[in-house]
Amino acid sequence: MHVRVVDPSAFTPPYDHALCRALGHAGARVTLVTSQFPYGAVPGPEGYAIEHGFYRRSRGAAGSWQRRAGKLAAHVPDMRRLRRTARDADVVHFQWLTVQPLDLHLLPRDRPVVLTAHDVLPREGQDVRRRAQARLYRRVDAVVVHSEHGRRRLVERLDVDPERVHVIPHGAFRHLTTIERAALPEPLPAVKRPVVLFFGLLRPYKGVDVLLDAWRRIADVHDGVPPAELWVVGLPKMDVRPLKAAAPPGVRFVDRFVTDPEAAAFFDRADVVVLPYREIDQSGVLFTALAFGRPLVLSDVGGFPEVAAEGAAELVPAGDAAALATALDRLLGDRARQRALAARAAELAAGPYSWDAVGRAHLRLYEQLLATRTGR
Repeated sequence: MHVRVVDPSAFTPPYDHALCRALGHAGARVTLVTSQFPYGAVPGPEGYAIEHGFYRRSRGAAGSWQRRAGKLAAHVPDMRRLRRTARDADVVHFQWLTVQPLDLHLLPRDRPVVLTAHDVLPREGQDVRRRAQARLYRRVDAVVVHSEHGRRRLVERLDVDPERVHVIPHGAFRHLTTIERAALPEPLPAVKRPVVLFFGLLRPYKGVDVLLDAWRRIADVHDGVPPAELWVVGLPKMDVRPLKAAAPPGVRFVDRFVTDPEAAAFFDRADVVVLPYREIDQSGVLFTALAFGRPLVLSDVGGFPEVAAEGAAELVPAGDAAALATALDRLLGDRARQRALAARAAELAAGPYSWDAVGRAHLRLYEQLLATRTGR
């Protein structure tokens, strides 16, 4: 079976490469069709082929208007080219579709098309984008979601046929645990206290402001000296200057793009990982923390409660800084609870959330779609 996995804008390189590698291990022939990732190096192909079939002439810095304009101009020709080259594939699996109102009319034909709903519903441009997204979900042969919560949203809010929606968990990025680590940036190697890590792109919905409020409350309880440091690490997609200016004691920002070797070093050093999101379906950061066997504190949104129900995380109400402060302070003072959460995280990463299991689940879905199409 030949599967073309497509991520036009290279939105999620770690996920794309892990899925392609897992599909290859499961016995499929896999081609990843994507564009050059503008922020830094990404994993090379391992057991699959890669084609940079999108936005090859786009210029300008990542996120610049020049780059966005170049991508928009190239999108339709590149999607048409994909439609032609996809004739050699048995299944075409999109991770993202970049210009949804146009993409609806540019999808490959005469073979199963799968779409992973990384963002089940749009966070911006709600009405227009939601209508376009709903039409796409009805156009493809199958939609993959990473949680039962995501499945319910598609079925109940967008009226997608439940037979088309398939829950396949996100995989834990265990390959990061085996790569060579980069050195932590100065002065972080000298820190001796425990570390609570917030990691990932900094966006408003991720609740960094709630986390800083919670950390201020923890500092107040401990006479201005919190029992750990809080590291906020990731590339800003928002103005973080007000947050940095008002940060309470014991907070350090590393606000830039972080490479995989650096990410591994940060997760190695973390004692607790916190995700205080206001909304989400599922998170690659969560599955990185599981891979490293780190105890988690999560807000009760999206698919997070499903991971907490497996015994790998503490759960707090989203947006509740007081509850978050209590949970973090209690966990930092309870090493036995930290060890229990960490052990369960590692078990899940090696079992149901392993990429081998995820790859096999995708392959079963593809086989089902092909059998339905051929009438076998």
